[in-house]
Amino acid sequence: MNDQLAKLQQQLKRAPDDPELHYELGRYYLQNKQASAAETAFQRALQLVPEHPQILMQLGNAASLQGNEALAATFFRRSLAQDNGQADVHFNLANSLRKLGQTALAIQHYQQSLRLDPHDAECHNNLGNAYREQGLLDQAVAAYARALQLNPNLLHAKVHWIHQKQHMADWQGLEPAITEVRDALQSMPQAQIPPFAFLAMPGTTDQEQLACASRWAQQHYAHIQPLSAPAAKSAGDRIKLAYLSSDFRKHPLAYLVTEVIAAHQRDQFEVVLYSNSKNDQSAEWQAFHATADHWIEISDMTDEAVAQHMRAADIDLLVDLTGFTQRSRSGVAAYKPARKHINWLGYPGSMGMVNGRPLYDAIVVDATLAEVALAEQKIRLPCYQPNNARRPVADPGSRQSHGLPVQSFVFCCFNQSFKITPEVFACWMRILKQVPDSVLWLLESNAWAAKHLRNAAISHGVAPERLIFAPRTSIEQHIARQQHADLMLDTAPYNAHTTASDALWQGIPLLTVQGATFPARVSASLLKQIGLDDCICQDWHVLEQHAVILAQSPSMLASIKLRLQNNASKLFSPESFCRQLEHAYAQLLLSAG
Repeated sequence: MNDQLAKLQQQLKRAPDDPELHYELGRYYLQNKQASAAETAFQRALQLVPEHPQILMQLGNAASLQGNEALAATFFRRSLAQDNGQADVHFNLANSLRKLGQTALAIQHYQQSLRLDPHDAECHNNLGNAYREQGLLDQAVAAYARALQLNPNLLHAKVHWIHQKQHMADWQGLEPAITEVRDALQSMPQAQIPPFAFLAMPGTTDQEQLACASRWAQQHYAHIQPLSAPAAKSAGDRIKLAYLSSDFRKHPLAYLVTEVIAAHQRDQFEVVLYSNSKNDQSAEWQAFHATADHWIEISDMTDEAVAQHMRAADIDLLVDLTGFTQRSRSGVAAYKPARKHINWLGYPGSMGMVNGRPLYDAIVVDATLAEVALAEQKIRLPCYQPNNARRPVADPGSRQSHGLPVQSFVFCCFNQSFKITPEVFACWMRILKQVPDSVLWLLESNAWAAKHLRNAAISHGVAPERLIFAPRTSIEQHIARQQHADLMLDTAPYNAHTTASDALWQGIPLLTVQGATFPARVSASLLKQIGLDDCICQDWHVLEQHAVILAQSPSMLASIKLRLQNNASKLFSPESFCRQLEHAYAQLLLSAG
């Protein structure tokens, strides 16, 4: 037994009604991430000193550690009712409110915390996160910058600063900052580096991305004690399959996987959807809901409670469709509630290792993606990305209605702005210069990106009006309008994923460069599936040449479009994809013994 713990327990035997000792015991358990024991100790302290603000705060911290943010917020509010001048409690309350989706209110409490303690770098960082979630990217970047002024070693603030600058297409200072983050991954074991943002940083390798994911998983889930091993599965029983996601709603995921889930053979599979998103009243939510044999809302449940529910339901396979993306619930997998746990589709890469073992047992890949460094066992399919049989349809309008020239060649890229790097953009500008009167059609991700990209075009000697920005609209209209493009140009090191399938669905060929990491190989994976290997370029110089040739050779482009039209069904066949997936699921479960 730890000496500190033994000493506290001996002291409590002599003075069982000493609230300070119970408080210190609770702090010990909290520091060691034993939330339930901490809660018991703090509750005993609170009985002895009712409504003590510090004890209430610590009860909030214990509830937060267990993932019960609603209860945590209640304790933090009770603490502030006793003493409203506690900067740390305003900060903790703001953190819980953010996790509960109450971002605007969270900002108020971060600001109040900073009025009381303006030098708290972590609070400036979290305020930046809240600003980001409200779409206030300039204020977010400023908040991260202030955090870094106060604490230059706050690596997660630097990662956030980099990623939001990428969203704004503001590339100034990014290269040395990315080098610093990569160096810290090797030299600073305690550095917190959010894995999703790391994927989009130019230069990062597959091994580094795996190391980053493992570091993150270890920091967040190493304290979790897995459930005892499940009993052996009874022969002949249906496979109980759980899909877990924060995106069972109006989200790109809906156009990839809804019909695959619906296609499961119910005589062999029982399908449970664990949804971490509220009903957004969308047709996409309704479609997901209709695919489920059982629908479980988990946004108000802790990770442990979800895991316990899965164990009680005797789930065979847990498939996480969110991974380390927004509102991740990957802590559920750390409890090992199912017989096998699968990482697929939401996060383009490995989820890493925890305590020497993969956080997930398996990952769905194909031959192209299987070549990168992965912690998980590889489930190999012909193509890793599924698609519904059809995309939503709408009136595409005319070229003029979208601000496009009627006759000129239209290059497009509807990837989010954070995927556009200076090197990729420079390639695009060289292409435009070689194809007179051509335009580049981009998604208007945000006003800052549009401004910076226009300025970057000018610096490359390209008239800014040759960049045409498509405003955000409904998914139906967005997909329909793409038919007015002639050729899609990809990004790196983070490719088009769903956006690639959108373009291919509309018959728009895509040129890509196959990279060395998971997110840099997805477009190549899709193109190989439909026999368009010649659209995968060796490097960006070759892509530039290929794009110019296609723009100037209507017959060559028409030939590629015809091949795309003839082969596209291979990408949009949820029934056949589901059969392949079911076979892989059954084989994986068989390997579990």
